[in-house]
Amino acid sequence: MKFRLGSAIVLGLALAGIPIILHGHSQTKTENAKGDRVPPGTEFRTSDRCVACHNGLKTSSGEDISIGLQWSASIMANASRDPYWQGSVRRESIDHPESSQAIQDDCSICHMPAVRMEDRDRDRHTEVFARFPLKKFPNGDKAAADGVTCSVCHQIENVGLGTPSTFVGNVKIAQPDQNGERPEYGPFAIDKGHQTVMHSSTATYRPTEGHHMGDPGLCGSCHTLYTDALGPHGEKIGKFPEQVPFQEWEHSEYAVEPTRQTCQQCHMPRVDEPVAITALYGQPREGMRRHVFVGANFLMLGMLRTHKDELATAAEPEDLEASAKRTTEFLQTKSARLTIQGMERTGNGLAIEVHVENLTGHKLPTAYPSRRAWLHLVVRDGSGRIVFESGKLNPDGSIVGNDNDADPLKFEPYYREITQPDQVEIYEPILKDSEGKVTTGLLHAVGYLKDTRLLPSGFDKATAEKDIAVHGGAEDDPAFNDKGSSVRYVVSTGNAAGPFRVEAELWYQPIGFRWAHNLEPYKAEEPQRMVRYYEEEAGQSAVVLARAEASH
Repeated sequence: MKFRLGSAIVLGLALAGIPIILHGHSQTKTENAKGDRVPPGTEFRTSDRCVACHNGLKTSSGEDISIGLQWSASIMANASRDPYWQGSVRRESIDHPESSQAIQDDCSICHMPAVRMEDRDRDRHTEVFARFPLKKFPNGDKAAADGVTCSVCHQIENVGLGTPSTFVGNVKIAQPDQNGERPEYGPFAIDKGHQTVMHSSTATYRPTEGHHMGDPGLCGSCHTLYTDALGPHGEKIGKFPEQVPFQEWEHSEYAVEPTRQTCQQCHMPRVDEPVAITALYGQPREGMRRHVFVGANFLMLGMLRTHKDELATAAEPEDLEASAKRTTEFLQTKSARLTIQGMERTGNGLAIEVHVENLTGHKLPTAYPSRRAWLHLVVRDGSGRIVFESGKLNPDGSIVGNDNDADPLKFEPYYREITQPDQVEIYEPILKDSEGKVTTGLLHAVGYLKDTRLLPSGFDKATAEKDIAVHGGAEDDPAFNDKGSSVRYVVSTGNAAGPFRVEAELWYQPIGFRWAHNLEPYKAEEPQRMVRYYEEEAGQSAVVLARAEASH
């Protein structure tokens, strides 16, 4: 074993209680699909090389802001462990067997990027299925298991960010200089001492100031995803905008001054005091951002915790639980506002105006199209008895009255007015295949039959480009715009006596019932496992984002 750290640095790390990575590059190896020992690539290092110095960080009040711990319990770190992703890759490969290798290549770009980008740059395919399950090899497959690891994001060059040339993960990765050193970018100026420490620990990386780490285009590179629709023989028959939150953001007021807010500002909350960003010789810095990558998928974080052994989850259960709670709190305080704007008596009941507003900088929900939000409205009479209810969540994760949950070939239309309990306002994307039928197969999808996701402030649906357009009845509704969505409920109360109490809620679900259960026909380990997980977690698959009450 070769020591790369000087004795003073080793002693300093030990006294600080920081794990010391003593092995050099030549000692870092993984197994291939046959279990053989193979040398690693040269572009990326796994997170164990980074967390030694970037853990053990706290604020003056004692809050743990350790970069490694926060990242490890995020969806980013667990992208390759995601059982829904694994099940979906298997499903697409079964649907399109002639394109299986291309599917594995494309689907690993954002979920297993250190592996895929290295393979891509060496003109190799990426064997995703050879790595499932992630605990397959005796010593693990660290590069695959690390998900979106530190050295991926921090090696992205400031070239073409925010433009189509870098979308779908097509970023330029930093190359070594004449001395064989690779720049690894961060938002702060780096002194010579820290450069020496990091170079000793990570072997060939040189910390470098790069202000583009705060550029929203950095996030948009992987979070803008177009998929190719495939025909029966693997031929490309269309291009589908599967996930375009960056373009939605660009078309909102959040992208322009003076209200500009970037992805990093929302999803990596700032530490509001000077703090050290390294445990060894760290100087207090203004503007550090927490590496929590808080988003919207509390459900997946719960699965990673509950099935830690089966999914080879590295993060501790308590850290995953804290991450899930943080995600839920983020959703319930930062995403939406709900108001009851009016109530009046009608000849046989009540008319109620409900208004819901999107507080985020992109559509709500956004990104992966399994996500949906919907209105749940309850009217109670003077004795508390329910006389009308729309949008109730079933214990199995389905929504009462939703046509799509009952029949995979149907979907719930957009409503301006709701008069029946089996009508429900759902803010969702519904995909269509080349025959115009409803699908949840991403490589069958050529467009949207419905996209009524709530619009961010400043989003002009009349000028929105086709990839982020509104579809399915809301496009010509003046009450559906960048200020929110207004829905009128005309409710029959029969012979019930008032006063009437109205309770309105906006619910959100990261994986809708149909998106999970459409995996059921695929008799392979990964899809079947995901269906099982979903059925176990269905009762906790959704949360209330906002609520309002009123009486008449």
